[in-house]
Amino acid sequence: MKIDASNLIYHDLVGLDAKVISSTDPSQLGIRGEVVDETANILGISTERGVKMIPKKNSSFLFYLPQEVTVEGSEIAFRPEDRLKRLQRRRR
Repeated sequence: MKIDASNLIYHDLVGLDAKVISSTDPSQLGIRGEVVDETANILGISTERGVKMIPKKNSSFLFYLPQEVTVEGSEIAFRPEDRLKRLQRRRR
């Protein structure tokens, strides 16, 4: 399945380009790079200054697919496999 705006939150985010567009920590605003790690609560974004660990729940992200997609961290604050299970439950 191709990743697009309608199904982004149900995919593994590792490998996607992302930018932090809002955060309760002002020092994290504008961090941009490739997602290299993902846990239930954190996205690891590789930058020129190393990997930055960004909490999902208190942040919003812009992902660069062929189009830009904005995602609230609370929508993805689950392990990737748990997000997929949520999709399967909604289809029943």
